[in-house]
Amino acid sequence: MKTPYEIIAKKRDGKKLTQVEIEYFLNNFLNKKIGEGQMAALLMAIYLKGLTPQETFFFTKAMLDSGKNLSFKKKSVIDKHSTGGVGDKTSFVLMPIAAACGIQVPMIAGRALGHTGGTIDKIESIKGFKTNLNLKKFQSGVLKNNLALIGQTKEIAPADGLIYSLRDVTGTIESIPLITASIMSKKLAEGASGYVMDVKYGSGAFMPDLKSAKELASSLEKIGILFNKNIMTVISDMSQPLGNYVGHSLEIFEAIETLKGHGPKDLTDLSIELAAGMIYLGGKAKDMTLARKKALKALTSGKALEKFREMVKFQGGNIKFLDDYRLFEMAETNTTVKSRKSGFVKSINAGAIGLHLIALGGGRKFLGDKIDHGVGFHFHKKVGDKVKKGDSLLTIFHHNKQRQVVTEIEQDILKKDIKISSKKENQSPLIYKRKVKWGRS
Repeated sequence: MKTPYEIIAKKRDGKKLTQVEIEYFLNNFLNKKIGEGQMAALLMAIYLKGLTPQETFFFTKAMLDSGKNLSFKKKSVIDKHSTGGVGDKTSFVLMPIAAACGIQVPMIAGRALGHTGGTIDKIESIKGFKTNLNLKKFQSGVLKNNLALIGQTKEIAPADGLIYSLRDVTGTIESIPLITASIMSKKLAEGASGYVMDVKYGSGAFMPDLKSAKELASSLEKIGILFNKNIMTVISDMSQPLGNYVGHSLEIFEAIETLKGHGPKDLTDLSIELAAGMIYLGGKAKDMTLARKKALKALTSGKALEKFREMVKFQGGNIKFLDDYRLFEMAETNTTVKSRKSGFVKSINAGAIGLHLIALGGGRKFLGDKIDHGVGFHFHKKVGDKVKKGDSLLTIFHHNKQRQVVTEIEQDILKKDIKISSKKENQSPLIYKRKVKWGRS
């Protein structure tokens, strides 16, 4: 067996790693015989030189096998994953929609990564909500209520849990093979029969353009099929924040409002589409048209909201938060940013907004940083909207002690992050492409 140094050097030089070499490296990293420095070096080598689909399969399997795996008997056990975006809170809407339609949803989600918010960080805005359930409790939640949501635990793909944190601080987040292995190792451990993958592209996504988004969608699809899973890939636009709110408490508030039928169009439309994909893959509708109808009915009837309420109660959360938003942690003051000219909103740099949220404390700069759930942004204008000089573009929620950083954020927003044009321009479609691949039955 090669030494860790030799394995790093082999990948650095662009050569293929064997299954034995990958398993050896990851297992010894998990056992702390290989340190973070050497793992960071291998991650950077992978980032620069890539992995073949076969190597990615080996990497995924090694992380999957590093922990426990769940098993469900039904084909209607389906999960969804988003590759991350600014203001993306679709999980909190589509999970209960799919659950209300008879789909069992075992969702293992992540924390903030880079400039994108984390599903687990957001749901913890609801006081008492436990995201660290053991696998037995997690599985019972899925069987009892059709849905449960937890963060990565030491039981599930522990090798990925450690690598995930390293990627966040070593500039290796955007690697397609590493993203694929990280996503699929956790998803496969859930024991679902199929997955809907929302692959985002644009300024607020890890995939900056359609080309890289297509590459990631293809990579996820290949690994899913190699593991004999049904998979739907959806490529969606993340060139501006999704919905009208960015920030942990604010996004949960908006998700609940969407479940009550008052959500913004982009968030509602994407949530319906992704939930419909889960309903279709799970065999609860014969085609996507019928699946969309079922998803919309679950939302408008209030059944989805009740499923969300069941999940919050089951996982120890204070269900009063669903009806009294004053209970959410919020920053004590706010600043409104007004347009300096008239026209139409041409673009909103979602990635920059994500970084501004981190500057306010709503994201992590270093490992172990505590998330501030109360800071964030409320957008009053989105791309394509007409604006008059002096109109409010957005509101920044912040603390009194942050006035200096807010002034800097406001200047950036007005100078470069939100662009106003004299005429209304064509917008990118929210959903660019959808594709279904069926695993072997």
